[in-house]
Amino acid sequence: MAAGKANLGPLVGAVDQGTSSTRFLVFNSKTAELLSHHQVELEQKFPKEGWVEQDPKEILQSVYECIERTCDKLTELNIDISSIKAIGVSNQRETTIIWDKYTGEPLYNAVVWLDLRTQGTVETLSKRIPGNNNFVKSKTGLPLSTYFSAVKLHWILENVRKVKKAVEEERALFGTVDSWLIWSLTGGPNGGVHCTDVTNASRTMLFNIHSLEWDVELCEFFEVPMTILPNIRSSSEIYGLMKAGALEGVPLSGCLGDQSAALVGQMCFQDGQAKNTYGTGCFLLCNTGQKCVFSDHGLLTTVAYKLGRDKPVCYALEGSVAIAGAVIRWLRDNLGILKTSEEIEKLAKEAGTSYGCYFVPAFSGLYAPYWEPSARGIICGLTQFTSKQHIAFAALEAVCFQTKEILDAMNKDCGIPLTHLQVDGGMTNNKILMQLQADILYIPVVKPSMPETTALGAAMAAGAAEGVGVWSLEPEDLSAVTMERFEPQINPEESEIRYAIWKKAVQKSMGWATGQTSPNGDPNIFCSVPLGFFIVSSMVMLIGARYISGIP
Repeated sequence: MAAGKANLGPLVGAVDQGTSSTRFLVFNSKTAELLSHHQVELEQKFPKEGWVEQDPKEILQSVYECIERTCDKLTELNIDISSIKAIGVSNQRETTIIWDKYTGEPLYNAVVWLDLRTQGTVETLSKRIPGNNNFVKSKTGLPLSTYFSAVKLHWILENVRKVKKAVEEERALFGTVDSWLIWSLTGGPNGGVHCTDVTNASRTMLFNIHSLEWDVELCEFFEVPMTILPNIRSSSEIYGLMKAGALEGVPLSGCLGDQSAALVGQMCFQDGQAKNTYGTGCFLLCNTGQKCVFSDHGLLTTVAYKLGRDKPVCYALEGSVAIAGAVIRWLRDNLGILKTSEEIEKLAKEAGTSYGCYFVPAFSGLYAPYWEPSARGIICGLTQFTSKQHIAFAALEAVCFQTKEILDAMNKDCGIPLTHLQVDGGMTNNKILMQLQADILYIPVVKPSMPETTALGAAMAAGAAEGVGVWSLEPEDLSAVTMERFEPQINPEESEIRYAIWKKAVQKSMGWATGQTSPNGDPNIFCSVPLGFFIVSSMVMLIGARYISGIP
C-alpha cells in the first residue's frame, strides 16, 4: 500500500461485489498500484434445502460502506479522493433481483446463482426444447440449468404473488447485481439508470450472444416480459453519475461480470489467453476473440467483454465450477473445524496428504463439464485414522481436481493445450493450494503478485471509458505484472492415479437428487446411502466433524 503520496495523478475505484463479500478498491491508473480498499462480508440465507438467497439492501449498503471506509483510509494516507475520476463495477453473475422502480424496495430476496430451487422448472422446460433444435443453447451459448437467471426469474414470476402484482402494475424492474447497484447508485427511484452490460446479459439466458440483444423467442419461452429488462450497454462507457456519498458526481463507467473482469485484469486480450479465478466457485475462461466457439466438452460460450460502444465484442469459452472457496466457508461455518478460512492451509500442511480421503463438494450439483444437477456432495475413503487435517487437504485437492476437469475440456475444445495456468482470486494466497494445483495439472501455475485482478479489470474498463480516458488499454501502455510461479513437484503418474480415484468419487456423487418436490416445496433430494460413502448432509457431517475434532 502506498502512503504519504498526495499527487498520484488520476485514480479509479472499483466495486467488487461477490457472493461472499463486497469490496471497494482504488487503483492508480498509471501504475495499476492498489492504494487502499475495504471489505465487508455478506450473509447468505438458506431458507430451504438447496435454496440460496441474499438481501439486496444488505448488498447495496455494503457497497456504500466499503466506498466510505476506503475514502476514509485514503484521506488518512494523505491521498485526495477528488483524484478518483471513475468507478467500475464487477459483480457475482446470474444472481437475480426484482425491485419496485417507484420505491426502490426489493420485491423478493436475491436468488443467488448457486440456488437449486428451479431444478424441477429446468426439467419441465427442457421437455419443450426440440431435440433437433436446441435454440436456447445456440442463441445463448448456455445449457439449460438452474445456474442462469432466466429460470430463476421464471420461478419468481410464477411463485411470488408480490412480484406478479408489481409486473401487472408495471412497477417491477429485473436485474442482475450490476443492474441493481448501478440503478441504485445513480439515483434509484429518482432517475436511476436501469442498465446492464453485455457480459452480465450473456449470463441471463435471455440474451442473444450473436445479435447482442434481448431475444424475443427466449423471453417468450421463459415467459419473461421484456418491459422489466434493463437496457444493454457496453462494458466501458459512462452509465451515470454517483448521486450520494463521498464520491458524489463521479461517473460509473465500467461494468463487467466478475469472471470477465478477471480476464481483463489478467490482460488476457489475445485469442487463446486464459485465466482461472478461485473465489466462491472456480472459473476458467479462455479468450476466443471475435468468434463464438461452441464447446463439445461441456464448456459454456459467453461474452468476454466489449470495451466501448464502438468496440468489437470478444467471446470466451468458460469452465464453471460451483464450489471452490465455498467449501472452505462450509468447513468453517457449518462444521466448525476451522476458526478462520485461512486456517485450512495450516491444517492441510500438517496432513501433507488426504490419506485416501476424497471430497466431491457438489453442494449445488455439478457444473462443467457434467451439468448434472442431481449430484450432491460426498466425502469417501474414510477410516478411523481420518482426521480434520485430512479432510482439509481433501477439500483443497477437490478444488484442484475440478480445475483439471475443466482445463482438460478446454484443451480438447481449443486443440492447443495450455502450457501454464494464470490464476487469481482470494484462494490463490494459499500456497499449499497453488502447489497442489501445479502438481495435479502437471503444468506451471502463475500468480500475479497483486491478486485483485477482478477489481483491477473493472477499474481498467471504467478508466478507459470514452469521456473518462485516464487508463490506456493499448498493449504498450499496460503495466508489467510481477508473477509468482509454482512448478509441478510430483511425477505425472502419481498425479494421474490420484485424479482417477477422484473421478470414481465424482461418479458416486451423481443421482442423489430428483426434480420432485414435497408438498411444502422442499426438493426431494436424497436417495439411499451406499456403504462406504459419506453424504454431506449437515447432521451426519456434524456428528463426523465432532468425532474427528475430538469434541465429546
